[in-house]
Amino acid sequence: MSIATSISTALPRLTQAQAELTRHIDALNEHGVHEQVSIPAERALTVYVDKREIVTLMTLGAHPELLVLGYLRNQRLVGHVSEIESITVDWEAGEDGAGVAAVKTRHGIADIAARTEKRVVTTGCGQGSVFGDLMGEIDHLTLPHARISQARLYGVLNAIRLQETTYKSAGSVHGCALFSSDQMQIFVEDVGRHNAIDTIAGWMWMNGVIANADSIFYTTGRLTSEMVMKSAQMGVAVVVSRSGITQMGY
Repeated sequence: MSIATSISTALPRLTQAQAELTRHIDALNEHGVHEQVSIPAERALTVYVDKREIVTLMTLGAHPELLVLGYLRNQRLVGHVSEIESITVDWEAGEDGAGVAAVKTRHGIADIAARTEKRVVTTGCGQGSVFGDLMGEIDHLTLPHARISQARLYGVLNAIRLQETTYKSAGSVHGCALFSSDQMQIFVEDVGRHNAIDTIAGWMWMNGVIANADSIFYTTGRLTSEMVMKSAQMGVAVVVSRSGITQMGY
C-alpha cells in the first residue's frame, strides 16, 4: 500500500528517506552449497527534538519520518501533529553509521527534560522503553463501543495472508495493519512491532485518519500492555494478535 502524506500548512514537512529494507548475504545451506539469502536491513536511527537527543530506535527504515512522528505521539511528548514543524532524516549523519532524525517543533516541548527523565524498560523489541508513567492518562481515554464478527475476523486474517511482505522474503520482522470496515488502510513492517504501530500512528496523524468503531488494529506480535495502550491512544477499540496477550495487556 502506498503511504502518501496530506498537504496542509498545519502539517510538518517530512523528508522521504526510505532505506533499503533487505540486504543479500552469502550463506552456506544445509547441503553445503553457497547461496545468497535476504535478511532485514536493521539500522539505528537517533532522534533529536529541537537538538536534544531523545532516543535511538532500531528500525528497517521503511518510513522513518512517520515512525518518529508516531513515536512522539505514542510517548505523549507531542499532543497534536501541528506542533511539529519538520522531521528531517539523514541516514549518514550520525556516529558509527547511525541515521539521525532531526525534529523541529514550532514552539518547543514544555518540560521535555523532566518528561523524558523517567524511563521504563518494556518488552518491546526494536524499542524497549517508554517515558514517564506507563499507565499515566490511560484511565482518561474513551473508546467507541465496538464488536467484531467471526466472518470479519477471518477476513482480516486472510487479508494479512495475501499481503506481500518483507517477512515472506527475509523473515525476522513484525507486521502491523490498520483496518477500517473490511479495508486494509495501511500495513507496516519493522524489526519491532512497537516501531510498526508507531509508524501507523504517524500515518494517521499525517492523513487526518481518526479511528472509529469499525477500526481494527492487527499485529503479528503479542499484545503487551504497551501495545494495547498505544492502540487505545490511537482510538482503536479492537486489537487482534496472531501471538497472544500478556496479563498486563489484558
